[in-house]
Formats: sequence, C-alpha cells, structure tokens
Amino acid sequence: MRGPKVAQVNGIEIAYEEFGSGPLVVLVMGTGSPGRVWQAHQQPALTKAGFRVVTFDNRGIAPSSECADGFSHDDMVADTAALIEHLASGPAFVVGTSLGARITQELALARPDVVKAAVMIATYGRNTPLQQAISAGERALYDSKITLPPDYAAAITAHLNLSPHTLDDDRTAKDWLDVIGFSPQTVTPGVRAQLALHDHEADRLGAYRGITRPSMVIGFADDRTLPPKLAREVAEAIPGARYEEVAKAGHFGYLEQPAEVNRLLVDFLAAQA
Repeated sequence: MRGPKVAQVNGIEIAYEEFGSGPLVVLVMGTGSPGRVWQAHQQPALTKAGFRVVTFDNRGIAPSSECADGFSHDDMVADTAALIEHLASGPAFVVGTSLGARITQELALARPDVVKAAVMIATYGRNTPLQQAISAGERALYDSKITLPPDYAAAITAHLNLSPHTLDDDRTAKDWLDVIGFSPQTVTPGVRAQLALHDHEADRLGAYRGITRPSMVIGFADDRTLPPKLAREVAEAIPGARYEEVAKAGHFGYLEQPAEVNRLLVDFLAAQA
C-alpha cells in the first residue's frame, strides 16, 4: 500500500512510505535528504523485482521529528531498528547511502536480529580531514545565517557530488544544475543536528569485523565527498563482504548511474532472499 504514514517509534515520529509486496527492503538516506530521493530510481526497481520497499525520513528531516536539540548515531540506529519492528515483518534487507550507510552497518553490528542482509553505498568507517572540514563549513554557514546564492550553491553541490564524466558534458551539467537549483537542500534545525554528528565519528573499522550479516559495499569511482577507498576499507573490515565499484559516478552515483546500482542491488538481494 502506498501513502505516507507515521510510526511512533523510539520516542519520536518517523514518516515513511511503503511500496509493493514481498521480502522487506528498508532504504536509509544520507545527511539532509528525505527518503523520497530513493523513489526516483531504487524504489521502483526493487518493487518491480518483487520486494516490499519502505523509504523513510530520518530524525532531523521533517515531517519526522526534527530533534533539533541534538542526537547521536545510536539514536538513528535505534530508530531504524524500531521502524523495522513496527513493520512487523521479521528481519529486513537494509540499504543505506552515505550517513545512511553508516547507520546500516552500525545496525547490522548492534541489531543483527532485525537485519537479513545489508548494503552500504558510498560509505565510510572513519572520518577524514576533508569530511570534517566540509561538515564544519556547512555548520558555520548555518550558524552565521549565511545563505549562498542559489546558482553558486547548485554549482558547489554538483562539483562535490557528481562525476567529472557527468559534468564534462555541458548539456548534462546544465540539466543537473537545473535539477539541483529547483530542489535545493535546505539546512533546517534538524539538518543542523545531523551535520553535528560528523564531529563525533570514531574510527569504527575494527568494530565492523564483528558484523555477521551478509553484506555488500558499493563505492563510486569519482566520489569526491567519500572517496571509494573509504568504502573499500569498510568492505575489507566486514568478514565475507562483497565490494563493487561503479564507474563514472560521484557521491550521487545512485542517481547518476541508477541502472548499474539497481542491477547490483537486485542481484545481491535476490540471492539472499
């Protein structure tokens, strides 16, 4: 059944949508983005492949509880576990990107009972100076009440998140700039709370050796935000994890190269179903 719903879980409200029927797949989005981003490409492909797909807005993203006073990774992991339990379907396939991937691997470690298999896209197990600098800069802009000119904000977003192969084509680059400009990411108090998470991220690669659920990690060859070496480190840490790298894709690779990402997802999840 399709349509927005609200679950009262883990002491907050989580807004979610359901599509299709079959084995449950829960999709976890990254920093500052709503769950509906998955609905452009991954949700339709997974639904067509015979899965019941749930997208949701993480805490910090309205209409889920914004929790602007702050929260931790553990809170977001507990939210996802509670949502899976609310859906009452037993363990789920869990797929996350960026911050959502970090939540996914922590969930697989802390609550393997609710995870049937895990896919981490554009992920990381440790922070880097570049990540910390970008996050600190985004927080400083918000705290100083500075709003970048829309065209410049779109250009920076494209540069950080898209492959040079995409941006080298002038027409394609213009199309992406238009899309980003029409749907800019707004830093709300809840998103500001999500950004604060990046200042407190420990190196978790050693801990991930304790993950026992079947896992696949997908890196993007041209990812400037979270370079593929970081994703490869996570795959190397998780016993038996499969690693795949998608060419001509930046941090938004699941939107740039959806056919390849969807093929990897469907093949992996179907093999675990």
